[in-house]
Amino acid sequence: MEIEIHSDFANANLDEMKEVYASVGWTKHTNEIISQVFEASNVVALVKVNGRIIGIGRGITDGVFNAAIYDIVVHRDFQRQGIAKKIMEFFLDKLSNVSCIHLISTTGNEGFYRKLGLKKLKTGMARYLNPSLSAEYLE
Repeated sequence: MEIEIHSDFANANLDEMKEVYASVGWTKHTNEIISQVFEASNVVALVKVNGRIIGIGRGITDGVFNAAIYDIVVHRDFQRQGIAKKIMEFFLDKLSNVSCIHLISTTGNEGFYRKLGLKKLKTGMARYLNPSLSAEYLE
């Protein structure tokens, strides 16, 4: 399987991206929302196999001090094949000169990010509008 990672969102297939999200249960991501969040992100990874988007990721950075990585998602049919690791390595390389990189892991995936060198924050803070996410992620 030959994978390609692209960072140009301008010509991305939103339906394929929506399918990636939906395959892991993230069903609130409409084409409009996907377009909005990816256009607002200045670091993007679109993973393609045979021309089809099967993995995605996005981030925001000032290029010097801070970056945040969001939505590392691989289509359910392509998981456990090292694709998420390739996305993270792509981001960590692009952000290699940024002082601090933040990431909030989905529950159960913390070990994956630890293996890539990320560590738990002592002073991390967040606010969630969704009560179920608040219950899952906040103390």
